[in-house]
Amino acid sequence: MSVPTLKGMTWSHPRGYDPMVACSSLWKQKTGITIEWDKRSLQDFESFPVEELARAYDLIVIDHPHVGQITAERCLEPLDVAGREAELAALASGSVGRSYPSYNWQGRQWAFPIDAASQVQAWRPDALDAPPARWSDVLDLARQGRVLLPLRPPHVLMAFYTLAGNFGRPCATDPSGDLIDADAGGEVFETMREIAALVGPACFEMDPIAVSERMAEAGSRIICAPLIYGYVSYAMSGFRANRLAFADIPVVGSSGPIGSALGGTGIAVSAFAEAKDAAIAFAYWVASGEVQRGPYAAAGGQPGHAAAWEDRAVNEATGNFYRDTRATLEGAWVRPRHEGYMAFQQAASDRILSGMASRHKAAEVIADLNRLFRETLPASSDTSKA
Repeated sequence: MSVPTLKGMTWSHPRGYDPMVACSSLWKQKTGITIEWDKRSLQDFESFPVEELARAYDLIVIDHPHVGQITAERCLEPLDVAGREAELAALASGSVGRSYPSYNWQGRQWAFPIDAASQVQAWRPDALDAPPARWSDVLDLARQGRVLLPLRPPHVLMAFYTLAGNFGRPCATDPSGDLIDADAGGEVFETMREIAALVGPACFEMDPIAVSERMAEAGSRIICAPLIYGYVSYAMSGFRANRLAFADIPVVGSSGPIGSALGGTGIAVSAFAEAKDAAIAFAYWVASGEVQRGPYAAAGGQPGHAAAWEDRAVNEATGNFYRDTRATLEGAWVRPRHEGYMAFQQAASDRILSGMASRHKAAEVIADLNRLFRETLPASSDTSKA
């Protein structure tokens, strides 16, 4: 029997690409199976149709809000297969926050977390003694011109989600009702409007990588990004002129660093793959604790398994990136995942931006967000089967 060659698709950043190539090299030594990886831009990663990728690739790196769509399209293979119950339980027990269950939909497991992330706080340890603990501390720094906040879609919506959750009024995930109560949504929007005015309009075009690059460049005056998806590369000494440290989000509510919008990625297998068993075997292996805290992390990945997040060597190499943000990850909020959600993510981001740019009343913006959210309700789907 000939040994199959698999094709994989991931996202175009060293954190997303390098560990997959490194681990696939080890997998070839172990099994003889070659995996060839392609990559796509971060913006494509967040919006490209998964079904198109599934028809071209055996292994696909996805993010969890896609699971409702891919279930409806039947383009991915469930990973909870017979005979691997012990391995599956080990992966579930190694979940960082709700990373593992975020890929479970309608009773099946559609991906395994290989990268765990949520909005956290980035700060400059060469310029601050400690990261801001409260939102009011961030505003003080922002008035001095020392803060940036990534607000390019979809990150403006992610900040809205995180603030709502930290206020103790998390957004809904079921589109049969409103996204958020009018009063709570108005408070979140005004909080965002206030800091957006302080950080300036350039942030409307910046994603987390752009903000991290600005913070890390020589001579930068930016010392804090209060809500940002952390990139472990910037926590490593020598990666850029300024090393960034990462911490729990500054709190605007009274319950600690809760409510951050969960991100990260998972490894999935195409339903159209010819060598499904081989692809599934790699998914189990690369998501395992031993691989995640070993070759995956060593190649610059940002692991999705708790074994890596708790590993001393992994933390020492990254300035305690994982230990210092773990509480935020454990309290993170899972975004809606129903079919139709992905279009809302873009439309809602655009509406928040236009509301801030044109100084619309908060009530108008929240009413539109709620309407857009309700319009995503699938005609014949049960959004509660998470």
